[in-house]
Amino acid sequence: MKRLLFISCLASFGWLGLQAGEVITSPDGRIAVELDTNDGQPCYQVSYDGKVIISRSALGLQTNIGDYTKEMALTKVTSKDKNDTYDLHTIKQSHVSHEAREALARYEQKGQHVMDITFHISNRDVAFRYTLLPKKDTRCCVITQEQTEFVLPETATSFLAPQARPMTGFARTAPSYETRYGIDEPVGKNGWGQGYTFPCLFKVPSPSAEQWLLISETGTDGKYVGCRLTGKEKGHYQIGFPLETESNGWGSTSVQMALPGKTPWRTITMGDLSDIIETTVTWDVVEPKYKAGKTYDYGKGTWSWIIGMDSSCNFDEQKRYIDFAADMGYRSVLIDALWDVQIGYQRMEELAAYGKTKGVGIFLWYNSNGSWNDAPQSPRGIMDNALKRRQEMAWMQKTGILGIKVDFFGGDKQPMLQLYEDILTDANDYGIQVIFHGCTLPRGWERMFPNYAASEAVLASENLHFSQGFCDNEARDCGAMYPFTRNVVGSMDFGGSALNKFYSADNKRGSQRKTSDIYALATAVIFQSPVQHFALAPNNLTDAPSWAIDFMKQVPTTWDELRFIDGYPGKYIIMARRAGNKWYVAGINATDSSIKQTLSLPMLNDGQVQLYQNQQVVTSKLSKKKTVKIEIPTNGGIVITQ
Repeated sequence: MKRLLFISCLASFGWLGLQAGEVITSPDGRIAVELDTNDGQPCYQVSYDGKVIISRSALGLQTNIGDYTKEMALTKVTSKDKNDTYDLHTIKQSHVSHEAREALARYEQKGQHVMDITFHISNRDVAFRYTLLPKKDTRCCVITQEQTEFVLPETATSFLAPQARPMTGFARTAPSYETRYGIDEPVGKNGWGQGYTFPCLFKVPSPSAEQWLLISETGTDGKYVGCRLTGKEKGHYQIGFPLETESNGWGSTSVQMALPGKTPWRTITMGDLSDIIETTVTWDVVEPKYKAGKTYDYGKGTWSWIIGMDSSCNFDEQKRYIDFAADMGYRSVLIDALWDVQIGYQRMEELAAYGKTKGVGIFLWYNSNGSWNDAPQSPRGIMDNALKRRQEMAWMQKTGILGIKVDFFGGDKQPMLQLYEDILTDANDYGIQVIFHGCTLPRGWERMFPNYAASEAVLASENLHFSQGFCDNEARDCGAMYPFTRNVVGSMDFGGSALNKFYSADNKRGSQRKTSDIYALATAVIFQSPVQHFALAPNNLTDAPSWAIDFMKQVPTTWDELRFIDGYPGKYIIMARRAGNKWYVAGINATDSSIKQTLSLPMLNDGQVQLYQNQQVVTSKLSKKKTVKIEIPTNGGIVITQ
């Protein structure tokens, strides 16, 4: 075994060669990353507060121009300290300032420099990516497999969403990141046989304090594939490429890359649950790919489909929803599938003009199309064709359409990732925002693509309409789980916050909501997306509590700051978000008994707060220590504003 030793006392400027010591540390010294080679196999190990969290794990890539998992030598490591700030109004924190240590590890094979690995280590994150170099006159390659492993303690437990088998589900549209998360399950499994979708949450027990890890990836675009985590025995996990049968067999499972070429970042966030929820590593290590076509704004909207389904996408009903959006002071209405045949292009122009008089814009739904699944809903045959797509977007720009919601992708192969990028790039040329559904996980896209708004990529609100069982478990499967997992790494278009008692237009039949009205308000705060099309209906103006409607009129969709207060994945969550000078504290309870706590809220000002609790709103006074007593019933929520 050959081991290169590092020191952590580094200069703040410039790259310096490291010569002695065994680890690269985070700026605060709590995270330590050790690099070595094991019989020519690149390896790494991660420790937190002196405890090994990820044991020696393999690194490397297998390509058609060389196997970079063996006969490798780590010959040089250089490092520098990095301080960065940026503003991004579409994520959990509008202004980000972070410090990290970046190290560049150089690898040679038989005396030739063939690969670098860049490490970005902050006080709660480790991110790394590979750079492949030209090999003599060879300037392109195919990556057939990524060896990257994460070896966790066998005592760890997991909170993972199994990847669905390709070409299953509705109209053979899977995988689309729409499966339930397990809670505290043992490691050593492989989901349903296909591994797990990112992000992947783990708990490592400790005598002093539990340690948490969130493993994911970021920076993926059309130059790579979307990856998953495959499980093996004894806590071994490895990066997995797409399966051959994804997208109906269209496209290769491998990566075609020009050299020099960089892979996406692998990210590991560690610490307590506040570190997990508050991390910004997904966006810290990526850069914008192009300039915004215009200044994009964000906000709330209405959406008829979740209550009225396909038949609601007609001219009269959408006009009624535009009026509803205007009454709520909302920015937009989302018009879903079949609008092209049930409304038509000419009458859609009428709707857009009518909406403009009300100060309400329109988002339009599209099928991603192509030959990769059987989804029949139209408009079809547009978003997968560059010429038709740009012609359609020119019509949207002329008509005044705000954005699009593109659905039914399925699969993570490189051509599909390129389609996402092409849709975003073209839409930006015409000043159009983009939401994706039935889709892959966003991987840093809020910063990479300025007109990107959000993705579904989660078991979302449509299932509340279709399944009473999903309604029965809404708090557990959604409200108390997604803040710790899916929503940590990207904007999540859930489409919830319903105030109907039933998921039907007459509010008298169908799936029955089991969560409280205050739960609905809490999710409007807890679920983060800069564009929110809520599951509200015009009848809620008269049949829902006035305080609930008033709250839903005022709640922001863009935030400046996030603070985790308390919680446990799948059980309960209490967090606070700030918009401007105003804080919103929200909580959800998915346990079988009421939660009673005294919350310490040092971020609030002295004086009174509005407490939404037990189906009423009361004025409560903060104590001198800025505490307030709360109670969250089962399937219920709380909200505190000031």
